[in-house]
Amino acid sequence: MKLKVTDNQQLDNKEIIKVFNNIKISFNETIKNEEKKEFLITLSDFVCNDLIRRGNLINNRKNILRPLSPHLPIYKPQLTSTFPIYHRISGAFLATLVLFFYLLCLKIGLICFTYENFYQFFFFSSKLILISVGITALALSYHLYNGVRHLLTDFSGFLFQCFRIGRS
Repeated sequence: MKLKVTDNQQLDNKEIIKVFNNIKISFNETIKNEEKKEFLITLSDFVCNDLIRRGNLINNRKNILRPLSPHLPIYKPQLTSTFPIYHRISGAFLATLVLFFYLLCLKIGLICFTYENFYQFFFFSSKLILISVGITALALSYHLYNGVRHLLTDFSGFLFQCFRIGRS
C-alpha cells in the first residue's frame, strides 16, 4: 500500500480522517510490518507538511501552530546578531570591573595603598597589569565604537541607508 501525493496537494480535515480510518482498516488486514512503517512515515510526513503549509488554523480562532525554531547553535552567526551580543558582553564586563574596583576602594579605603604587599601585587606584577589593561581597553573601545555605531544608525534616518551591515 503506497501513498502517492504531490507537494502542492492539500488535504482538509475530513480527508485526513478518512485516510486514518483507511489505515485502521488496513492494519486489520494482513500487511507486512515494513510496509506499514513505510506507509505511516510517508503519511505522517505529508500530513505534517500539509498542516504547516496551511498555517494550521485551529477552530477558526487563528491560533497558529507553526514549527518552533531550533536552538541557537544550529543557526549560522550573522553580523547583525553578533554585534548586540558582544556589545552586551563587553558592557557587562565593564560594569563588573567598575563595581569591583568601587567595592574594593570602599572596603579597604586609601589606607591600603600604604601596605607593601598590596602595593607590590597591584603595581609590580607587570604581566597581570598589562593583560588586564589590554582586555579592559579592548572591551571599552569595542563598547564605545559599537554604541556610537548603534546611535548613528538609530538617529540618522536615511543617511546611512546604503551602509548596511548585514547586506550580502
